Amino acid sequence: MDYQYPISYDWSTNETIEVIAFYTSVEKAYEKGVEREELMTAYKQFKSIVPSIAEEKKLCNELEELSGYSAYRVIQKAKKGAPGDKIKMQSR
Repeated sequence: MDYQYPISYDWSTNETIEVIAFYTSVEKAYEKGVEREELMTAYKQFKSIVPSIAEEKKLCNELEELSGYSAYRVIQKAKKGAPGDKIKMQSR
């Protein structure tokens, strides 16, 4: 990983850790696969910290620009999945 995660300096340390856990779950989905429940739990925590759709899009777009990993596509696939599924994305 040769990039820094997009974060806000307004977040507490715990909030920053939760957001980074979500970003890590997105990376896992591309690199080796991630359990759907783990991903959705991380996303729920992320949304509790970033409730604004505009802010979510901004952060997720920054993550994609930096890493090439689309949080949007990962979450869409997870939402369509069933409990117990493993989410595995195809790298570009």
